[in-house]
Amino acid sequence: MTSDPFGTLQKALWIGGAPWTGKSTVARLLAERHGLTAYHHDDRVRPGTPLPDDLPAGDQLSAMMAEFGSRFRRALDDLRALASPRPVVAEGRGLRPELVAPLVDSPGRMVVLVPTELFRQHQLRHRPDAPAIPEQRTRLTRDRMLAAHAVRAARDRGIRVIEIDGKLDPAGVTDLVAEHFHAYLDVEVSER
Repeated sequence: MTSDPFGTLQKALWIGGAPWTGKSTVARLLAERHGLTAYHHDDRVRPGTPLPDDLPAGDQLSAMMAEFGSRFRRALDDLRALASPRPVVAEGRGLRPELVAPLVDSPGRMVVLVPTELFRQHQLRHRPDAPAIPEQRTRLTRDRMLAAHAVRAARDRGIRVIEIDGKLDPAGVTDLVAEHFHAYLDVEVSER
């Protein structure tokens, strides 16, 4: 492994999972509440070539999974160079359990957020950035496959999966995630 001069990767908390589950919001709220630095992977690491809308969902998923590996390596470079006096909470759909697990000393340092099917349908109907009608079926199928892959990979590695069903607001989901990370939040915040 490449040098990690500030120990950022060793102390990081990771939130991965599927699109539209509130990962960015949860990371921001967690950072505000517990004095952490939030790293938003999907905002910081540029995606590759956009996938054509007419590409089948399985092909889109394969292309995305291949891209996640290279994007993850660039994110690690970002995180290693991050000289923050505070621990980092890193979030993004590209932070896959199979990529993060080899870096952490415990599966408790990661959580995966995935939507229930009803919540996914709700998001498609109500989010302003929801795909247009012709794109919905392919994107929905791809996102289902992406979520299923994340769940399998997390469970294979003992990483907690939290299903987002819309019953909790972002603060409530943040409470669940903070409860999951409580051992690290208490220790790392007091070490500052």
